[in-house]
Amino acid sequence: MHVRIAMRTRRCLLAGALLAAAMPVLTACGKTENKAAEKPPVDVTVVTVARRDAPVTPIYVAQTQSSQAVNIQARVSGFLDKRVYREGSVVKAGQVLFKMDQKPFQAQLDAQKAALQRNQAALEVATANLARTKPLTEQNALSQKDLDDAQGQYEQAAAAVAQGKAQVEEAQLNLSYTTITSPVTGVSSFAAIADGTYLSPQNSQLTTVSVLTPMWINFSVSENQMGRIRDDVQRGLLKLPPGGEFTVELELVDGSLFPFTGRITFADPSYNAQTGTFLIRATVDNPSGVLRPNQYVRARLKGAVRPNAISVPQRAIQQGGKGHFVWVINKQDQAELRPIGVADWDGDDWFVTDGLDSGDRVVVDGGQRLAAGAKVTATAYVPPKMAGAATASSGAGSPAPTHALSDIEVFFASGSAALDDAAKGVVRMKAAEVMGIGTPMTITGYADKTGNAQVNVELAKKRAAAVREALVNLGIAPERIRMVPPVTVTGSADDSRARRVDILVAQ
Repeated sequence: MHVRIAMRTRRCLLAGALLAAAMPVLTACGKTENKAAEKPPVDVTVVTVARRDAPVTPIYVAQTQSSQAVNIQARVSGFLDKRVYREGSVVKAGQVLFKMDQKPFQAQLDAQKAALQRNQAALEVATANLARTKPLTEQNALSQKDLDDAQGQYEQAAAAVAQGKAQVEEAQLNLSYTTITSPVTGVSSFAAIADGTYLSPQNSQLTTVSVLTPMWINFSVSENQMGRIRDDVQRGLLKLPPGGEFTVELELVDGSLFPFTGRITFADPSYNAQTGTFLIRATVDNPSGVLRPNQYVRARLKGAVRPNAISVPQRAIQQGGKGHFVWVINKQDQAELRPIGVADWDGDDWFVTDGLDSGDRVVVDGGQRLAAGAKVTATAYVPPKMAGAATASSGAGSPAPTHALSDIEVFFASGSAALDDAAKGVVRMKAAEVMGIGTPMTITGYADKTGNAQVNVELAKKRAAAVREALVNLGIAPERIRMVPPVTVTGSADDSRARRVDILVAQ
């Protein structure tokens, strides 16, 4: 019995000794696993925020309109003899455009002249009779009735002469109307009526002549945009030019600037009930006729300033369920999520109204891989324009960077297929960028991977269709747009990139 107890005791002591010897090894192994689980710092590019007085140049898709488009119409009925101008050419004021058959009108003029001569002869006789009757009546050789009759005949003959002169003048006008001239200098349109056609009040429209200088530039501003502008002015975030005298620059479809600037000359006092926008018109000189009516351009309004403003690259700003946010790097080189308020775009940047201040380091690239508290390795962000310039200047014989059409992303609110103001602005700028270029475009929708997959795919289709409709309404030809079925659902319900539509432009 004592032998068993002793053996059991030795086995327990041996097991305890082995356990004690293994503890440091297990602890060391645990420490090794913890060290392996630590994530390495995330490489990001950052921009340091600095306040500045930033000029604001809003850009609007605009359309040109002739300041005076004159409809050339026939004033008399008759046969159109021939067209004597070249369709589509620039015509001068007073230049002959059409000629009608003049023979019927010449005959009418001759008849009226003959009638006038007859009436003038009758007036001469009546004048002589009146001259003889007056002295005889004074001598009581003729009665007062004879004098009244002579006076009446004279007045009737004088009235007939006056009427004849008016009829002759009318006939002369009708004859002159058979030669149809342009009342203004401008570009002519096509001839709406063929030679030999009988012209009447029902088909009197012949062509149109549109004045080329000055040219009107029409664009629309939404009620929401005007509300934001008024709010920013009241809060001191935006300063308009004195008297609202904006300088209007025009960007043509090839990206070049029109050599003449204009100014705003008219603003519609009422909103369009269908679009919720109101019309603004600028006037610009066009002496060389480069601009033509109904041409699409981009209007830049220069003169406004955002005092003491903060702006960061657009790619640094993300959108979540609670609004816009950025990743900020603190003094410990850790990532912090910062909600912000945003205003308008400034080229490739975005004005920030709340949430940032001078000295903050904002992540531009690499934010999709960050989480709160994540360690980062930060390098300075280099704007693409500066990088392109450095590449062009550093390489011997390197070509200068050319303008490239960019692909963009349009973000939607969770569960919504409606374009908000920010998304409308993105689509509007893209439409202005590709207007008139003719390059094909591809639209792709995305959806959340959580929830009902079929519902998410249908929502992605609706979002893509909303973007396409907005582009078409802004003047993009429907045949240029190709719709791609939704890509395999991505992201999560809290990921803004899972609620986006991509607009890809062929290069």
